[in-house]
Amino acid sequence: MNTITKYIFRIRSSHTIAALPFALIGYVYAMTSTGMYFDWLLLAEIIFCMVFARNTAIGFNRWTDRKIDAENSGFETRNKIPSGQISARAAILFGIANAVGFIIIAYFINPLAFALSPVALFIITGYSLTKRFTAWSHVILGTALAIAPIGTYIAVTGTIAAVPIILAGVVITWIGGFDILYSLRNIDFERKHHLYSASARFSTAGTIWISIILHLITLYAVVILGIYTGMGWLYWIGTALFSGLLVLQHIFSLPSRIESKGDPLRWINEFAGIVYAAFAITELLWR
Repeated sequence: MNTITKYIFRIRSSHTIAALPFALIGYVYAMTSTGMYFDWLLLAEIIFCMVFARNTAIGFNRWTDRKIDAENSGFETRNKIPSGQISARAAILFGIANAVGFIIIAYFINPLAFALSPVALFIITGYSLTKRFTAWSHVILGTALAIAPIGTYIAVTGTIAAVPIILAGVVITWIGGFDILYSLRNIDFERKHHLYSASARFSTAGTIWISIILHLITLYAVVILGIYTGMGWLYWIGTALFSGLLVLQHIFSLPSRIESKGDPLRWINEFAGIVYAAFAITELLWR
């Protein structure tokens, strides 16, 4: 098995699971709001684009962070380049190949998707460099993932509208708030190596408060979306569950539990997105 193939198998489903639920909301909303029939070929193209985009980001991220991750004992399972299991050349070639695949699929979707594909790639790869100069790299990560609902709406309609933009706002603040909390587990390393993150720049309490503010904006956007689109009771049940899971994230991130939050925090966050999307999509199909 060559190094590229091994690299593909080492990319976990969690790398796309945060964006996919919101991409599906964007797809279903575009279909139902325009009265179009479901196009399963288009949906497959959208999913391929998401996989290609995320693989591009992963390849570039592992390549740019290889020296940093080599010094971080907690990242040996994340980045296989420092250990020699994957070569730096294989990682960057993997990213380039997936970027080409992304652009090709976008070409077959519609002209606007194709025209904006380089912009999308610039954002998702540029995120990896932001931790070197801004403490708000977490929000930029959210922005990279927020491309998903906008992209799916463009793929279906060839235009842009208010609802996918609101959905993008949900993703930006939801992911940004989560990633800020998650960065607390790596605060000592980031400060030692002069990396930028909210947790490295601010106090633990300040970092948590920034995350809370971002998640309050998330909930505000979710409520606005429900009102704007006239969602029914199923959507509001999903919103309530989503809100409760965000609260649970912050319980796991109390200063007394920071050392033990790691993976449970990620699982809660991923489950929150799935739950919200499941109820939102069901509501859109039901009404």
